[in-house]
Amino acid sequence: MSRPVYQVKAEFFKTLGHPARIRVLELLRDGERTVGELLAAVGLEQSHLSQQLAVLRRANVIRSHKDGARVLYTVVDPRIFHLLETAKAIISASLAESDDLLAELALVDFRPSAGARVDTPPSAG
Repeated sequence: MSRPVYQVKAEFFKTLGHPARIRVLELLRDGERTVGELLAAVGLEQSHLSQQLAVLRRANVIRSHKDGARVLYTVVDPRIFHLLETAKAIISASLAESDDLLAELALVDFRPSAGARVDTPPSAG
């Protein structure tokens, strides 16, 4: 029995749900990279980076091949970058809405105006 499509989609997004994996994909946007290049740019220990690369490989998001002694990584389907661009646009719109809300909130003044009577709350006790 096959899995429901929504479950497959959820697993795919779960694969992308780690900052190091997103960073690896950002780096691979410009072409294939060696493990050493990824290590320097991602900032993880080699064992942790290897785990993250394995998750992306198992999900068929990236693939590796050897070039002599070097192992190079590349993206399987460049449409992943469209997905990341769409996510960026959604996040940017959300942040812009937050900026608008913060700007509007900054205009609201909760201080009493000059000469206004300020009642103090009754003391507890």
